[in-house]
Amino acid sequence: MIRTSNIKRRCILRALGIIFCSPIASVLTLSQVSANSYLKPLNKPRIAWRTQLSLEAYQVLFEHHTEEPNSSELNHEYREGTFICAACYLPLFQSQHKYESGSGWPSFTQPITHHVGTQPDHQFGFARTEYHCIRCHGHQGHVFNDGPLPTKQRWCNNGLALNFVLKADPLPLLRS
Repeated sequence: MIRTSNIKRRCILRALGIIFCSPIASVLTLSQVSANSYLKPLNKPRIAWRTQLSLEAYQVLFEHHTEEPNSSELNHEYREGTFICAACYLPLFQSQHKYESGSGWPSFTQPITHHVGTQPDHQFGFARTEYHCIRCHGHQGHVFNDGPLPTKQRWCNNGLALNFVLKADPLPLLRS
């Protein structure tokens, strides 16, 4: 005798297979995947990231380098869309939260909830808060408490650590 829960489980798995294996699934939306699997940290070797990124992007994301101020085209990007991690493509910021901080780097008032992690950074002898992509742990930038209302936060990001996707375009599939 087959248990009802096994039948339900197989139906759910079959439906997920259709969703994730069909050509239509080439567009990822935040509502398609549960938060647990969507935000699961990647345990990908650094050498694998190095083969997928430019040297400069790799150095910023995985060696904590900082690009020169005013060097990123994204500093002047104000169209409607989503800023995604340049390594794993996780959406990190919505364009409505971007503002001109005068710092020379793309700045935002807030990230997408639960898509970044933070940690203390004492690299230059004083305390700062570094933030990174929660999936690939790629370094994005630093958060400061000198931003505009309502958050008073400035999420100061390296442009090389981001890609921009217009609202009208589909988000790329997450890299694994």
